[in-house]
Amino acid sequence: MITNESINQAIDYILQHIEDVTLEETAAHCHFSKYYFCRLFKAQTGESVHGFIKRVRLEQSAFRLKVEQERPITEIGADYGYSSSNYSTAFRQHYQVAPIAFRRSISYDSVKHPFFHQEEWKAESFEECDSKITREALPDYHVIYERRFGSYEGIRMAWEEFLEKYRAYITEETQLLERTYDDPAVTAPGNCLYDICISVEKDCPLENTALLKGGFCVVYHFKGHAKCIYAAYQTIFLVWLPRTSYKLDAERSMFDVYHRVDSDTMYMELDICIPIK
Repeated sequence: MITNESINQAIDYILQHIEDVTLEETAAHCHFSKYYFCRLFKAQTGESVHGFIKRVRLEQSAFRLKVEQERPITEIGADYGYSSSNYSTAFRQHYQVAPIAFRRSISYDSVKHPFFHQEEWKAESFEECDSKITREALPDYHVIYERRFGSYEGIRMAWEEFLEKYRAYITEETQLLERTYDDPAVTAPGNCLYDICISVEKDCPLENTALLKGGFCVVYHFKGHAKCIYAAYQTIFLVWLPRTSYKLDAERSMFDVYHRVDSDTMYMELDICIPIK
């Protein structure tokens, strides 16, 4: 868990300006010297600032190659500050495959579950998926949050600890939300970044509060075992989204809103909220 709120603000700044952000700009944004900021960032995240920025650029671009199949590869690379040749070289170093081969390899059948390795499933049809989706203008949520790096496989324990820690702020109106920044199909599970959150009033005095932006989203209403959530996400990305005119809104994060969780059976009911424009 990242416990330093300045580093959380630095990560937010990097993600918001990932196309051309620099170490110097991020350190200045946090009012730290470059050298102190580098040491603090590495201590909190386990990565250097340069390494984090480079990795996130490549992984976000890989996600774009996956969900924006019609866009030219060079255009996507340019969105993240790369020339055509530099992008191909950097991408190969990170994924051991060229961008064009990576894109061609992406299909629902090629995406393996990162946690339940023995699970077999098939994609929902477009019609099945579409029947579970609504288009909604969602509110903004003021939340208490904790940010974590790591596999979603351990998220159940993280939630238990989080809810116990902040139980004094939980009321009947409290909503449980989870903000996700990475697709485990393109980011190593141990590097996935996510926030676990509970909604609170605007005047909550805690330091680790944030505004989770709502706005226009497609909302997939999920009901089933926790192990099937990953498949639902991949169906949205690889089956449903390509057949619509919607584009992902990169300026907002995807998030889940939990409605029901049975900790014994791991049956869940939640809304998968995908910002679109």
